[in-house]
Amino acid sequence: MTDLRRVMSAFATGVVVVTVGGDRPDGMTANSFSSVSLDPPLVLCCVSRAARMHGPLSSGGRFGVSVLSADQEDVARHFADRARPHGWALFARPPWHSGPHTEAPLITGALAWLECEVVRAVAAGDHTVFVAAVLDAAAGPDRSALLFHDSAFHGLRPVPAAGTAD
Repeated sequence: MTDLRRVMSAFATGVVVVTVGGDRPDGMTANSFSSVSLDPPLVLCCVSRAARMHGPLSSGGRFGVSVLSADQEDVARHFADRARPHGWALFARPPWHSGPHTEAPLITGALAWLECEVVRAVAAGDHTVFVAAVLDAAAGPDRSALLFHDSAFHGLRPVPAAGTAD
């Protein structure tokens, strides 16, 4: 069989940082994140069972999601680094604010933010699919999105809406 990692790298995805607050704050970069339903508002995130964020999400807790902009590649790399700090030290570098519903750190300058609560966890191979209810969502200013494609980060330039000038 063809190498699945290589094949899936052809699929461009957005990049988010998933975070938890409280006594054991943590965060991770993810690109397996998607909307599931608008009514009720549900999203999903797939997390490796070997990831340190798996435990906090498995406990059915609340978490935050920051949708990264093209100029936040350094933030994506920070939260993807396996040697990243633990606890609040992880959040010393990128500016953030506390989510009012989850107390999870939300990354300042992101394109959008969601606050969520896990409602279901489904084992899927070496990952768990966490389905979560959206408690709150907000969009920031329109800017370019950060994408992950062909094993590299890329900025996506917004395309003007039909009928508008560049």
